[in-house]
Amino acid sequence: MSDVSYILIWWLLYFVISTVFLPITLSLFKNFADRGYIFSRIVGILFSAYAVWLLGSLHLLAFNRTTIVIVLILGTLINLWIFKDLKEKNKGKKLPTALFILEELLFFVGLAFWSYIRAFEPSVRGLEKFMDFGFVNSILRGEYFPPADMWLAQSPAYDGGYFINYYYFGHYIVAFLTKLSGLDPAVTYNLMLASLFASTFTLSFSIGLNLYHLFQKTASSLSSSWTKLSKSHVVTVNLKTAILVGLLAGFLVALGGNLHTIYSFTSGYPNEEPVPPWKLTLGFHPERYWYPNATRFIPFTIHEFPIYSFVVADIHGHVSDIPFVFTTIALLLSIIISDKYKKDDETKQNGGALNGFLAEFRERTFVPFPQMLLLGVLLGVLYMTNAWDGVIYMLLSGFIFIYLSFINQKAASSLREKLVNTFYNTLSASLFLLFFFLMTSLPFSLHFKPFVSGIGVLCAPASLLGKTFGPIMFEAGKCQKSPLYMLMILWGFFYFNVIGYFAFIVIPYLRKKWTIRNVHGDIQARNENFRPNRSKNQVGFLQQLTPVDVFAILLILLSSFLLIFPEFFYIKDIYPAHYRANTMFKLGYQAFMMLGLVSAYSIFRIKSLSVIVYNALFIALFTLVAIYPFFAIPSYYGNLRDYHGLYGLNWLQTEYPDDYNAIVWLNKNVSGQPVIAEANGDSYTNYDRVSANTGLPTIVGWPVHEWLWRGSYDEAGKRIPEVAAIYESEDLNQIREILNKYNVEYIFVGSLEREKYKNLKEENLQSLGKVVFESGNTRIYKVI
Repeated sequence: MSDVSYILIWWLLYFVISTVFLPITLSLFKNFADRGYIFSRIVGILFSAYAVWLLGSLHLLAFNRTTIVIVLILGTLINLWIFKDLKEKNKGKKLPTALFILEELLFFVGLAFWSYIRAFEPSVRGLEKFMDFGFVNSILRGEYFPPADMWLAQSPAYDGGYFINYYYFGHYIVAFLTKLSGLDPAVTYNLMLASLFASTFTLSFSIGLNLYHLFQKTASSLSSSWTKLSKSHVVTVNLKTAILVGLLAGFLVALGGNLHTIYSFTSGYPNEEPVPPWKLTLGFHPERYWYPNATRFIPFTIHEFPIYSFVVADIHGHVSDIPFVFTTIALLLSIIISDKYKKDDETKQNGGALNGFLAEFRERTFVPFPQMLLLGVLLGVLYMTNAWDGVIYMLLSGFIFIYLSFINQKAASSLREKLVNTFYNTLSASLFLLFFFLMTSLPFSLHFKPFVSGIGVLCAPASLLGKTFGPIMFEAGKCQKSPLYMLMILWGFFYFNVIGYFAFIVIPYLRKKWTIRNVHGDIQARNENFRPNRSKNQVGFLQQLTPVDVFAILLILLSSFLLIFPEFFYIKDIYPAHYRANTMFKLGYQAFMMLGLVSAYSIFRIKSLSVIVYNALFIALFTLVAIYPFFAIPSYYGNLRDYHGLYGLNWLQTEYPDDYNAIVWLNKNVSGQPVIAEANGDSYTNYDRVSANTGLPTIVGWPVHEWLWRGSYDEAGKRIPEVAAIYESEDLNQIREILNKYNVEYIFVGSLEREKYKNLKEENLQSLGKVVFESGNTRIYKVI
């Protein structure tokens, strides 16, 4: 099958899921200009994949194509019922089909573009790819959840578990789509990367478009109440400009880098030894620029962003979670701009017990029940895919609950009463959300042991060193700080836009509103329609802004908190020197995406000849951000010279042809997940390639990864000499005892086994099993 066929099948899969779940998406994002069309594929994957996973976790139905089809049929029936209801409610209203077509075209182009890029280096190896691919293959082989850890086979001597103790839901999504499509996982790995790129661009496009579109709508609505006071304040809706905002948002988030590319205009610095750019000789030297340095600029830390992830092609949780992250952001945007439910009393009296409950729920939370339920499910999925994201967007949800609780109150007699009511309603909403989140992630949490051991404090006072208070740790020698110039290079572009947004939009807007409010206070008091859907007593700072502006400000505040946090705290893991690397990495990744959205929105808000200098500087900074992919893509993909196709095991077929033939044989002829013995090796090497490429569990895989997942090196360390004994021991009884201990059914003897175990005793293996596959010097023994 050709690469074009692969791409068309994969796109068609997304399109069918999108079409099936379009009705529910239209109802969720009814205020959006595009009605949330591009999110329908993510909503569809979310509901269908989660349902299949839940059935498999409860051992009710196995994870196979039949179960997936059954769930999709049920989803179709539910959405047909929703469509019928929507059709009745929206008679005479046309759908924005032009935007539907535009977004579908953008997605297809993004999918085809990144598939083409990946085809120049499609190898599923290097960095974390063995781990990612191993997870996918293990899930594909299993029938129920949680999936088996392919790098730690079950042992009666170890009670720490043999399931994947990591955030695997994103890998499960790859397996879900692979099983549904029927394509080879070595191809779908690369197709998934391409669809993640396409999703990142198009979902960012939709959010950027709707930020500006909804701002125009809400500003126009608010200004209509001020017409008698300031006719010049009326804003008209301009969809073309909103589309431009969307395109800029998509580019910044999916393709943008940071200001580190300024070093391409200098003589450069040795890797991992950065110096300020003003201390270097000026001159354009693109051949000296090494693109990974933009993600390892601050010593002992990591600060990646989406385009780097797409280039190096790992599908770790922080990457596979991107579509769910943007769906969460879009849902929260939809919630914050929606009107307050207006018929509470009528619903309670005429709608029966269920409607009465729903009305009471809305009165206490100011969030519709379906949206609250979906938000809880999304947060649960975020947690199971990349735990940090669940916490981050729980915080954003809480901020929005506070805002909604404050502005949607009925008249309060005093500020104190307002604050008390705000606290009460926020707490009620948060508890509902927490409940849905916990219930969604419960099947995962029952089998997952967190490997975070506490929160460390940077540069702790000498009097507290060595002490622990609950989860708070005060460790000696932990005092890394980021130089200011490095932070400015990494985040300067975004905060240039943030400062401009506040300087040219927010502050003048608040001043003008405050002045008009003071001058015309009496008119405001008499005009009940002065602020639509607000009580005449609701005044104050938050009421001076449109909900979209509040949303943008909340994204800025949360992003700033995420960037400041690693300067004072770190989440404790196993890495001694890079102790704050993962903290900065996962928090900064989300900050990058949120600030990218805000930057696209803010630059189109700043439209005035008086800020021509600002716009000129923006162009200069944007150029530095925009050129990053022109360094990264050619560097990783060999200047796009040699096209290899989308099959991710071409490298194995070329470098280890006999091992490749054996792995293909295993995938075709061995069902289930019997244990296979193979040579163990260090992380990021070619060792443990059999378990990674088949999903068959081995005695021990990459030991440092197991150390991270299990919180201890002890078990992995014990198993390494046992694996060596299988190949090198002269004692048949010892070998047989080890094989029985781990229930090993196959022993793999290939290139790396012969390379690592110099004293390999193959005659012993011949006496313990029979050869079931042979190609060159590679053999597979089945234990008898």
